[in-house]
Amino acid sequence: MTRPFRFGVNMLTPASAAEWRAKCRRAEELGYDVILVPDHLGWVAPFPALVAAAQATERARVGTLVLNAGFYNPTLLAREVATTDALTGGRLELGLGTGYVREEHDAAGLPFGSAGERVDHLRRTVEELARLLGSEEHQPRPEQARVPLLIGGNGDRMLRLTAEHADIAAFSGVRTGSTRSLEPLTADELDERVARYREFAAGRAESAELNLLIQQVAVTDDPGTALKSVLERQPHLTLEAALALPIMLVGPLEDVVAKIRAQRERYGFTNLTVLEPQMEAFAPVIERLRAESA
Repeated sequence: MTRPFRFGVNMLTPASAAEWRAKCRRAEELGYDVILVPDHLGWVAPFPALVAAAQATERARVGTLVLNAGFYNPTLLAREVATTDALTGGRLELGLGTGYVREEHDAAGLPFGSAGERVDHLRRTVEELARLLGSEEHQPRPEQARVPLLIGGNGDRMLRLTAEHADIAAFSGVRTGSTRSLEPLTADELDERVARYREFAAGRAESAELNLLIQQVAVTDDPGTALKSVLERQPHLTLEAALALPIMLVGPLEDVVAKIRAQRERYGFTNLTVLEPQMEAFAPVIERLRAESA
């Protein structure tokens, strides 16, 4: 059975208490199912921001997209997760990743390590969280019997870990290096990564929800103007190639809706996250998809 769509927005901009509450309420009004925060130095601290988001809203779930596991001791993280889930009324979705920005680790005085070491630490974190939060003796207790776990990554070891443990398998649709630079995956490259994940997940009793982080949204009849900055940053891309990227939802409303439906058929993505600057732009797409499903 095809899963229904769920939509999230990743909040990027620090704000005062009143501003934060207002934009979280606005996200809920626009139909977003999940209010998310990333985990970078200079941006909001994830857990207090999520508690505040839940207090400002009524139904929206809250989550991390994604925590940098290298910042956290698993035992201390279990306390944060349990407390946050309890204070949000059981609305937490925990997203974890390895982290990819060396400069942030250096600034925090934390080891960065090799890619393999970061995946090893993430695996230990996932397994320790499962052990601690799964124990009735652990205090504090989360509200949910199981806090849904999202894992984001593209490499084979990450995809295997995701297949073994995650309730939500998150694909960024980009390659990441040791800096913040991002190189988008083509449709065929993403196909290969999703297929690889499905190989690892073949033995699961219950399939995971598949998430895609959308990098650009513009409902417009002038996609060239909307994608001008993207084409300047990625000079090897033509406009046609940029429009074909899975992480780009740019064009007339009917075309954007059709692309989302086609990508659900091709890849299985039913959980879509957009970035805060595109929160308003994506709202008509949510409305149209919900109306068609009613």
